Amino acid sequence: MHAALTLGCSGTLGLYNHPKSGFSVMRINRIREDDVTYWKTSAWGIFVASTLVAAPACADEPLFGYIYTTDTLPKDQSEVEQWVTLREGRSQGDFHLLQTRTEVSHGVTDNFQLSGYVNLAYANVKGNTPSGDTVPPEVFADFASDPARRFSKARLESVSVEGIYRISSPYTNGVGVALYLEPSIGPRTREMEARLILQKNFLDDKLVFAANATLGYEWRKLLGDSSADPTSEEFVTHWDKETDVNFGFAGSYRFTSNWSVGGELQNEREWAGLNPFKASSRTNQAWYLGPTMHYGGRHFFATFTTLFQMPWAKDYANPAAESFVVNGITNADDFEKYRFRLKVGYYF
Repeated sequence: MHAALTLGCSGTLGLYNHPKSGFSVMRINRIREDDVTYWKTSAWGIFVASTLVAAPACADEPLFGYIYTTDTLPKDQSEVEQWVTLREGRSQGDFHLLQTRTEVSHGVTDNFQLSGYVNLAYANVKGNTPSGDTVPPEVFADFASDPARRFSKARLESVSVEGIYRISSPYTNGVGVALYLEPSIGPRTREMEARLILQKNFLDDKLVFAANATLGYEWRKLLGDSSADPTSEEFVTHWDKETDVNFGFAGSYRFTSNWSVGGELQNEREWAGLNPFKASSRTNQAWYLGPTMHYGGRHFFATFTTLFQMPWAKDYANPAAESFVVNGITNADDFEKYRFRLKVGYYF
């Protein structure tokens, strides 16, 4: 299967299509000399149909919005990819957070892919906490805000470098395994994210399941809080530290040559500090679930995912009277009710 993908991404197109792509095998056995017009018409028809309808999927094509698969770009292949994520709604007030990622990726080898990202963000919020105060989302936590007024701001969030190394392929080894590492740096922000990626395919690669386990460390330089204990770190400007541990599972089924549909489940957990094994440092937990749709053409792909926060959230850091959880939904600074993510990309 991997050879077939490489072949497809390289731009080669023949009358015989690989059976794993789901195409029918077409043969032209005999062409009559007096039927040249018919032959030309049929050849153009086959070419157009193969290009527009039955184009094979390219490696690294993201089937999911949030969950990674083990596919990587073939050696010397490149792509540009644009992400747009809209994070909407809280249990009260206004909450709108738009984040974009512009990515350029390159296949260093058939099993190692290197990518670079530029990450931008825009927030517009007011009265978005259970107390009715305005509090900026986490990516704007280093800005001062008035609890009684609307907060609206755009910023460069960070730049990132991402490396994915595939240890085994689901097409040749049964189960795909890959490791991922992404350091990011931005104004008053540092992040390091590591991920284990698993993938298993069924039904001649039409049915794909993937699972991710992610460990992320974050450092944000926050302004001092004059209401905090004067002897505490929060009273002065300081580097706030946080650990994120996420588990994700997703499945997708290719119901026709270019289209797949599926679903994603994401469990997100947070700790204050950098020790995810310290139970007393747990702060929040939330679950997200929703559908995903994917289109993959010859050089172009698009993936759209919608996630809904499930009413299973936990607030470990605050007593019940001050909890950020309302009707099972957490309103902590890195969570919202709905997430919409669109990824589009072009291979070259």
